[in-house]
Amino acid sequence: MSGHVEAVVLDVGNVLLEWAPERHYDRTIGEARRRALFAEVDLAGMNERVDLGEGFRDVIYEMAERHPDWRAEIRDWHDSWIEMASPAIPRTVELMRALRARGVPVYALTNFGTESFAFAQTRYDFLNEFDGAVVSGHLGFMKPDPRIYEAVERMAGVAPERLLFTDDRADNIAAARARGWQVHLFEAPEGFASVLAAAGLLDAEGTAA
Repeated sequence: MSGHVEAVVLDVGNVLLEWAPERHYDRTIGEARRRALFAEVDLAGMNERVDLGEGFRDVIYEMAERHPDWRAEIRDWHDSWIEMASPAIPRTVELMRALRARGVPVYALTNFGTESFAFAQTRYDFLNEFDGAVVSGHLGFMKPDPRIYEAVERMAGVAPERLLFTDDRADNIAAARARGWQVHLFEAPEGFASVLAAAGLLDAEGTAA
């Protein structure tokens, strides 16, 4: 780490909880049909609309009507969504709680729909434990847009170089680095634990003690 860290910023998907729609569809319709579905339907674009604040059910059901051959499968993106956004990643949750137990503020910075984030909060207690959360659906813009990082800076009241951010996407990390944030590309919880220890935020075991 290049300097004293005053607050930690966490992505949510694939950092605190797994986001694996492909895995869900492989299980429910088989890999071959899943590949065809993802090739024929712009599910990523659909999901981005939700992450930018459009209605969760409305966007998905509208897409389903535009692709009647895949109507049931597309609607399942809404109806079985929590199964795609699962399970939690317990070790990262432990690290988050250890940081807060030590008095280190922890913020969320996530591309997430307004309604889907609220739903996830009812299933995952830790999503209610941040010192603050910047959610793309609330703002109408998403990572790696510089404005969403600026929103975190305002919320935290911490100089950019005193923020430590972890995310599983290199483009999101690059955007944070460009603002002067300290960054870590998340691949596994233990790698992040090592970074927190190196920054003096937690001990070598990743605990507050």
